[in-house]
Amino acid sequence: MSPQTTIAPDIAAEIGRWLAYLGSERRMSPKTLEAYERDVSQFLAFLTDHLGGSPGLKALARLTPADVRAFMASRRAGGAGSRTLMRGLAGTRSFARFLERDGKGKVGALAAIRAPKLARGLPKPLAVKDAKRITDADLRDGDTRAPWIAARDAAVLGLLYGSGLRIAEALSLTREQAPRPDTGDAITVTGKGNKARMVPVLPQVAKLIADYVALCPLDLPPNGPLFVGARGSPLLPRIVQLAMARMRGALGLPDTATPHTLRHSFATHLLARGGDLRSIQELLGHASLSTTQIYTAVDSERLLEVYATAHPRA
Repeated sequence: MSPQTTIAPDIAAEIGRWLAYLGSERRMSPKTLEAYERDVSQFLAFLTDHLGGSPGLKALARLTPADVRAFMASRRAGGAGSRTLMRGLAGTRSFARFLERDGKGKVGALAAIRAPKLARGLPKPLAVKDAKRITDADLRDGDTRAPWIAARDAAVLGLLYGSGLRIAEALSLTREQAPRPDTGDAITVTGKGNKARMVPVLPQVAKLIADYVALCPLDLPPNGPLFVGARGSPLLPRIVQLAMARMRGALGLPDTATPHTLRHSFATHLLARGGDLRSIQELLGHASLSTTQIYTAVDSERLLEVYATAHPRA
């Protein structure tokens, strides 16, 4: 948060209550709370200069759409892109809604401004053969790292593609959540918004995890993280990104092939094999079906590419 000298006491008190509400009632993560706090802090700091003093609740209620547009223009001039502006506006609007629900006044100017439009690109999934080879043991021949670390990376990447997990979801698994080897299994993961869902684990992926656990020389207590770093601390997402970069080089894949690409590949390949959108939505943990529908566009684009290259009159 900006120094308290830039925030009126009545606003500072409401910000504290708002953040407590988001954490306890909405169950938002600490990082989300930090981002929302930063968004409101930036808005208030701008208004302090723009209005010539720290705004209180009454000043916020008197804001006009022109004031909000001036803030967004200032942020864009400072290098903020549309996605940053959209997220910042969302955080500030959340605070304004909290004030209104609590009877502390309505900041109508924020609702009157449209959020910036985003140029939404389509996900770029891997080809099926490349996705299958991400955990190929032959590609790890000559790896100078400890065998258990190579096995760990293969297990994590296998989960991302085989079960469609986000990196954070895979790394949040505990040792006791590991699936049974040889038979495959289903595991429960906690996704965005602290929503739990059940996802299947392929027998091949369960074996990769079992191989890693058997090779790992470090203690893996039941309630501790399943995937750990070289010193036993929870595995960091950056290490998974580096592991994917290593496999990307071995397979000759483009720079767009990231760990999250494996999740995109999971959804796209299921859809191409006849999976229905509602089931894929549940497997991915999407709150809205419209988020999952983007994969229909990916599949249509792939079909058009096949048509353009294969049809004799194309």
